[in-house]
Amino acid sequence: MKIPKIIVTIAPTGGMASKKQNPHLPTQPDEIARDTYDCFNAGASVVAVHARRPDDGATCDPAIYRDINERIRAKCDIIINNSTGGGVNGDMVRQGPNGYWEIMWDERLKGLEGGAEMCTLDATTINASFEGRELLMNTPPSRCLELATKMKQLGIKPEWEVFSPTHILQDVATLIESGFDEPPYFINLVLGAHRGFQNAMPYSPRILQSMVDLLPKDCIFGVSGIGPAQLHSGINALLLGGNARTGLEDNLYYAQGELATNVRLMERLVRIIRDLGMEPATPAEARAIMGLPRCAAPAIVPNKLR
Repeated sequence: MKIPKIIVTIAPTGGMASKKQNPHLPTQPDEIARDTYDCFNAGASVVAVHARRPDDGATCDPAIYRDINERIRAKCDIIINNSTGGGVNGDMVRQGPNGYWEIMWDERLKGLEGGAEMCTLDATTINASFEGRELLMNTPPSRCLELATKMKQLGIKPEWEVFSPTHILQDVATLIESGFDEPPYFINLVLGAHRGFQNAMPYSPRILQSMVDLLPKDCIFGVSGIGPAQLHSGINALLLGGNARTGLEDNLYYAQGELATNVRLMERLVRIIRDLGMEPATPAEARAIMGLPRCAAPAIVPNKLR
């Protein structure tokens, strides 16, 4: 019998948490590269990279992304997936004349310039509540189209990141149907962020099943379970035929009251995968499953999206 191969993503940093919350959080290029390499050796196929400034503030500075990516590639062939969401502080946020704070679009676009073979594509508009501020991440259809067009031009594979069923059924479905990605489509379902992200969904087995049922044909999926949802949703995803993700971006704890490290989280997830009779995919196997590398091509803008 053929052993199922699982694409295992490590998300080591994110754009929200700080070393004050968990001193094991890697924020600088050498720290991120080191943790990524250790997690690669433990079974990771993909790394979801968020960049930080020297003061640990969030950024999509392409020079910092390139530094991180080059350090990782010098160590291993793991698939690199750079964020275009950025984070909730640092370069990423700005207060407008109306007093409202926003996660800045021009900064988010810089995440495409780091030389990664994948990037997140958040086809979502979200209000995030963080440290007493409300932050608008405004991604209307025109911006979703711009991200998808640039990724196609640059040969970057989108990781479609969704937080609710509407995100699957609206912009993601429209852009996929319009030819802005090629199968298999990789969709990441983010569950458990509902306390901080308006319009996000909590995790439960029924909610995950309902979102999986809405996924387009010819897609593969993973799940980002936030906080306590990480382990349970990861196992649930495996049982539904999906892929797995772990890391300090999504969850700072190994157990209640016990701070985690990326490597410990990865080792536990891989152990569970193997106990279920599955095997982590190597980066080469994961590339074959996802259709990487993606070939750059001129973007065609359908009339219905203009």
